[in-house]
Amino acid sequence: MARNQRRFHCSPEAVFEVLSDGWLYPSWVVGASRMRDVDDDWPAAGSKIQHSVGVWPALLNDTTSCEMWDPPHRMVLLARGRPIGKARVTITVTPVGSECVVSITEHAVSGPATLLPSVIEDAAFIWRNGETLHRLAYLAEGRSGRPGSTADKEQAQEQSEEEADK
Repeated sequence: MARNQRRFHCSPEAVFEVLSDGWLYPSWVVGASRMRDVDDDWPAAGSKIQHSVGVWPALLNDTTSCEMWDPPHRMVLLARGRPIGKARVTITVTPVGSECVVSITEHAVSGPATLLPSVIEDAAFIWRNGETLHRLAYLAEGRSGRPGSTADKEQAQEQSEEEADK
């Protein structure tokens, strides 16, 4: 089972604000390219979002269901990714002072992806979910407006590199 974690410079509540807005799904999930619909009761257990994956014109319509919603601690999703199958994604948020650590675990539960050796499955999910956490951090930290966010650090790094190039 692939597992990634990252420290966020915001509260767990800020993370769950982003997760609760189904329309933001393609903003933080790698591979999701657009939203088509969000159930009125999202993210209640059993609710669904409809999204597309891929790049136009090669888009596939898919769905993700919420299996568990326990803010500000945990969310469990069942993500359908045709033609690969379904994956269970668990997002866990642990407070650390005024910040938090966000973990994502993912594993295939149906379809051809279940036939892959775990080392290959894990490598693909770890790469993808590392970027997913990066994007989620931008959104959650950006809402909190605290200094020291991922975006602040990257901007400082870019400025430092530009000055070194002069």
